[in-house]
Amino acid sequence: MSLTGGLVLYSVIWFLALFISLQVGHHTQGDAGEIVPGTPASAPADFNLKKRLLWVTVWTTVVWGVVAAIIISGVIGIEDIDFWGHYNPPE
Repeated sequence: MSLTGGLVLYSVIWFLALFISLQVGHHTQGDAGEIVPGTPASAPADFNLKKRLLWVTVWTTVVWGVVAAIIISGVIGIEDIDFWGHYNPPE
């Protein structure tokens, strides 16, 4: 895996983890019972972006390390996931 490939893989995993984490574990203003005038009841009540980005970065680094180790070690290669024979044509 090249440096560019590693950076692309990291950024893809990071954004995927971010979008997943935005849907998990949030409390709405309606749940808290304190609706700010001019906002819907479904607006987040206690959203800490800095903490969320830190956790996403930590989890992404762990997941990326595992995925990169698998790719670099060659345990799973393109031949193992080539279901249609595009990379290993029959002779």
